[in-house]
Amino acid sequence: MASMITLTMSAVPDHLRGALSRWLLEVTPQMYVGTVSAKVRDQLWEAVSACVEEGVAVMVYSAANEQGFDLRTAGWHRRIPIDFDGLTLIGFREPGVPDPGKEMANQV
Repeated sequence: MASMITLTMSAVPDHLRGALSRWLLEVTPQMYVGTVSAKVRDQLWEAVSACVEEGVAVMVYSAANEQGFDLRTAGWHRRIPIDFDGLTLIGFREPGVPDPGKEMANQV
């Protein structure tokens, strides 16, 4: 079943913006909205997370949970999602603290 998604990004390549505009409406620069199936949503997210590099991306979509939505993030964020007994809360990363994902990637 199709559901609505919202995708916001910053500092991403132009080719990614073009690819997203095939499936979603770009309502403001680098903010996309649309209704797609879960399969298409997952494929779009794979493309976004693979191209984010130094940018940031957040996708919010409908979900069958207490809040009625779920979110995914890619790239380095000052704000980070935290699961608190099934509710997603937003926490703040301290300035100067490295991104754990990048830190692990550098160790490989």
